[in-house]
Amino acid sequence: MKHTLKGWLVDNTLTVDDKEDKILMLDSAGSLTMADIIEEMKREDTGLRTETLEHALKLFNRVTADLLLRGFSVNTGLFHAVPQFRGAIVNGAWDPERNSIYVSFTQDKDLREAIAETSVDILGDKASGMYISGVKDAATQATDGTMTPGRNFTISGRLLKVAGEDPKVGITIRNEEAGETLLPADMLTVNNPSQLVILVPADLAPGEYTLTVTTQYTGSGTPLKTPRSVSRQVYVN
Repeated sequence: MKHTLKGWLVDNTLTVDDKEDKILMLDSAGSLTMADIIEEMKREDTGLRTETLEHALKLFNRVTADLLLRGFSVNTGLFHAVPQFRGAIVNGAWDPERNSIYVSFTQDKDLREAIAETSVDILGDKASGMYISGVKDAATQATDGTMTPGRNFTISGRLLKVAGEDPKVGITIRNEEAGETLLPADMLTVNNPSQLVILVPADLAPGEYTLTVTTQYTGSGTPLKTPRSVSRQVYVN
C-alpha cells in the first residue's frame, strides 16, 4: 500500500535571519490509541473478536517490554529496540538520581520499505499565526515528542512567547488520568517567540499528554485581548 504524507512550509527557527529558509511541518492526521488500532485491524476482516485482538496486542507489549528489560535487543520488522543506560557512573555505583534506563527505538526493515514508497505532498506556506514546528528532549535528543521527567524540553515554532496578564496564559500538560498541570513560571527557562525551553516536572507519570501553550503575545507590542493557544501531543515513557 502506498501512502502520502502532507506538510506545510514553515520558517526554519534555527536560521531566524534567513526568511527564505523553510522546513516542512507535518499536517497531522490526528492521534490514535490502541482502541483505534484495533478498529483498523478489524477493518482488515480478520474475523477475530475485539477482545482477542486487544489481548494479543497487550501480550505483545508486555512480552516485548519483559525481553528488553532482561537485556535483549528486539527486532520486530517494524522497529528495532535496545535498552541503554544514561548518565555517568560515579564510584562504580548506580545512582537513580543521576542514572537512568531508557529504550532506544529505530525503524526496522518493514517500516523502511514502507517509507521508501511514501510520497510527500507540500501544501504550501502555512498561514501566518502561532504554531509548534518541532520539539526536542534534552536527555535523549528525541524529536518525536517523548519527554524525560526532570529534564529540559525544547519547543520550537512561531509566536510562542508566553506573555500576558490573562489567567489562562501559560503552559499546561494534561493527561486524562492525571488531570492538568500548569507549569510554574520558573520552569520556563527560555521564553522566546520562536523557542521555549521548559523543565519537565520530575514527578510526571508515564503516559500520553497534551502540551498546550497559551499566550497573548503578538510580536507587535500590543497584546491580544483574548489569549490564543496551540497544542502538541507529548509522551512520558
